Amino acid sequence: MDTNERFVLGVDLDGVVADFYGGLRIVAAEWLGVPLDHLPEEVTYGLPEWNLESAGGYEPLHRFAVTQRGLFKSLTPLPGAAPALRRLSGRNIRIRIITHRLFIKYFHGQALSQTIEWLEHHGIPYWDLCFMKEKAAVGADLYLEDAPQNVEKIRAAGFEAICVGNSTNRHVGPPRADSWEEVERQVIEAHERWLRRQDTGQLRIELPH
Repeated sequence: MDTNERFVLGVDLDGVVADFYGGLRIVAAEWLGVPLDHLPEEVTYGLPEWNLESAGGYEPLHRFAVTQRGLFKSLTPLPGAAPALRRLSGRNIRIRIITHRLFIKYFHGQALSQTIEWLEHHGIPYWDLCFMKEKAAVGADLYLEDAPQNVEKIRAAGFEAICVGNSTNRHVGPPRADSWEEVERQVIEAHERWLRRQDTGQLRIELPH
């Protein structure tokens, strides 16, 4: 099958494949000078539970975490993510990583190199690596995303997005997946529907709601 005819799975990294909040929480405790157990594991988008405004807000923490603690190369993959992506790739699904890790200026090189090193270290397959804020502009047949506003934008643009569940997005409606076992099952089902529609010339997929 030509690569232009392959099912494209757009995959966010932080909060979807990588345990971003778990890794950042360790650095935030150091940054704020507080015991780790003082920072709740259950957080909402923007991390107001960690009182980052007392130390200048989120951006200085993010810069420190990436440039001084190598955050993007030290994150732990979420359970089951890497082997599931390898299995999906083995089904001839084109993995397209789409992440917005370049949103703070002047250390893009480190963010890029740490991301590539992390993906290769954990054996995560991908054909494309896109650093984009507007993820729907990249193009994919199905997206995996956790940030509530990104899920909404992708769906509003007419694309299908599975919301990968965590404490920041419990209010986001289905389709959802709360484990990589569920993610893999839903992606396979979507891929199979895509293949059937391809046979009849109808390439748009539909996910059950």
